[in-house]
Amino acid sequence: MRTFLRYIAPRIGFLLVPVLLLGCGTKDKSVATVDPSLGKELGTTIGSVADVARPEPVAVEGYGLVARLAGTGSGACPPDVRAYLKQYILAQVPGSSVAPDELINSKTTAVVRLEGLVPATCVRGDRFDVKVTPIAGADTTSLHGGWLYAADLKLAGTFGPSARTLGVVEGPVFINTIGVAQPDLLTGYVLGGGVAQYDYVGAVQLRRADFAMASAIRNRLNERYGANTARAVSPRVVEFAIPAEFRGRRARFVSMVAATFLADVPQEMPTRVEALARQLVTSQDKEPAEFALEAVGRESLPKLRSLLNAPDTEVRLRAARCVLALRDDAALETLRTIALDEASPYRREALDAVLVSARRNDAISLGRRILRDKDPHMVLAAYEALRRMEDVAVRREPIGRSFHLEQVVQTDRRAIYVSRSGAPRVVLFGSPLDCHDDIFVEAANETVIVNSRAGQDHVSLTRKAVSRPGVIGPVRSGFAVSEIVRILGSERQRAEAESVSGLGIPYTDVVAVLEQLCAKDAVTAEFWAGPPPKIGRIVKE
Repeated sequence: MRTFLRYIAPRIGFLLVPVLLLGCGTKDKSVATVDPSLGKELGTTIGSVADVARPEPVAVEGYGLVARLAGTGSGACPPDVRAYLKQYILAQVPGSSVAPDELINSKTTAVVRLEGLVPATCVRGDRFDVKVTPIAGADTTSLHGGWLYAADLKLAGTFGPSARTLGVVEGPVFINTIGVAQPDLLTGYVLGGGVAQYDYVGAVQLRRADFAMASAIRNRLNERYGANTARAVSPRVVEFAIPAEFRGRRARFVSMVAATFLADVPQEMPTRVEALARQLVTSQDKEPAEFALEAVGRESLPKLRSLLNAPDTEVRLRAARCVLALRDDAALETLRTIALDEASPYRREALDAVLVSARRNDAISLGRRILRDKDPHMVLAAYEALRRMEDVAVRREPIGRSFHLEQVVQTDRRAIYVSRSGAPRVVLFGSPLDCHDDIFVEAANETVIVNSRAGQDHVSLTRKAVSRPGVIGPVRSGFAVSEIVRILGSERQRAEAESVSGLGIPYTDVVAVLEQLCAKDAVTAEFWAGPPPKIGRIVKE
């Protein structure tokens, strides 16, 4: 489907402001601000004179074509969608000789409806999951094994060729088989296949039109957070971008905008910082004071450092998080101690603070140490961060075009993790992981068999052909789980059966096989499944 990039405004996020600002005048819809009881004595904050829209994921939708189905598709397609897809096919499907109507009518394809949520405060290139279902009235029986050709995603409710494209999507269709008695073969997901096509732009809306105040807000944001952070677009609206240094803490930055004082008066600063620090220590809701102290800037550091030894762990956490975010390493040891304290309810927050705000070497050092933690949630958090930083502790390789195989060796855990949201991947913790002999495992749809008799020196992998009689394989594998995964997922080469090296099975079936291997104790490892896609409901950041 052709991507209409030439129609996208330079700041498309601002075009969405009317949608995001609905109801923002009510307190529960605006972002956190400084305690109003402190406002008069400390000075005017942006949040005391204006509403800052709370970022929300943006619902998008579209239509596309899923191919590579084993005769389970449908040619049903409403005329308007067919006309739209015919243009899409000519632009996206390889080969100029493709007849669009024949492709749409084929039982190896299915016209599908696409739904997704572009992340709140997104930047161009951010990825998200996309839900895939057959269009209403189609007689499609399964999307298993399908591949979604590239498609455009529009703001929900605005579908059409002239509507602006907010995202694009392409990739293999994943069917969830974990934790369900009977997999829904008509509901699939392209994991991490959606790609945002715009940068979020936030909005400050004054409660009454005042160009002088709008200019003052713009100037203060540019002074505190960097030139070109904000611009006044009307006497009531100031729009702002998220500075590069806050890309890992985007939602927090929006809250800091509301907590930023309009006037930076040096002689008032000690009183202001002292009052905010007192609120951090004594208030039941400590978050507004934390945001405000960071918004003040490095002038708050001396007082924040004095709180690093506070008796209340939550105070220490919040003070240390601010100190580190303000580029002072004095907080590093405080956060490390909390993160490594197995009894602390704040250890995950402390870990996240270090992974996001610390210097790369410090973040990697703590991340690698947490890989050996007893809590699988902490282990996964550390792994995700090390993966993003492309640290050598996480070895990564593509398997076909469908997913990645990753191996984490610097850990005491022995586990197999499979993602069901974000990038599709199989992660082996405690590599090398090996299977035992005397195993027989079959995927839920009985298309894949993993077999090894007692005393046998290899594992046999066989794929039953879906679209025609016969089988592919068996292919011999060693007992290493990594080798089994490679053979299962690697694209099958066009060769004679006896020389086949990859079975090219979908990620869906690789996940099912690995779950069965762990369930039947064929491999001594825990099985960890990531959370399923959160599509169909708005999820707060």
